[in-house]
Amino acid sequence: MAEKTRYTDAELEEFRAIILEKLEKAQKDYDQLKLSIMNQDGNDIIDTSPTYKVLEEGANTLSKEEVGRLALRQQKFIQSLQAALVRIENKTYGICRETGKLIPAERLRVVPHATLSIEAKEGKR
Repeated sequence: MAEKTRYTDAELEEFRAIILEKLEKAQKDYDQLKLSIMNQDGNDIIDTSPTYKVLEEGANTLSKEEVGRLALRQQKFIQSLQAALVRIENKTYGICRETGKLIPAERLRVVPHATLSIEAKEGKR
């Protein structure tokens, strides 16, 4: 039997459902991070004492930087998921960009935005 070169339409639909679910959650997480950065999540120090406020602002700046980094990572994850949806539309989803072989379905169920097989990722091609 010849080696499978692409996933069937039914399999692609299964992956699309997984990706859409992850995309929805990722977008909600990203929106929450943005609210946190803009101080619209209700956790502010406006009503606290001035001394505490000075100390808290330094910690708040560090926290915002960390939240900003998390937001950037989340945005990159969202873009990767969206790119995976495009690959599904093009019927190229699940094909390793290094080896040209199919990435195992088990890997794609866990990391649906993967573009490399484990072998290629580890450099073993």
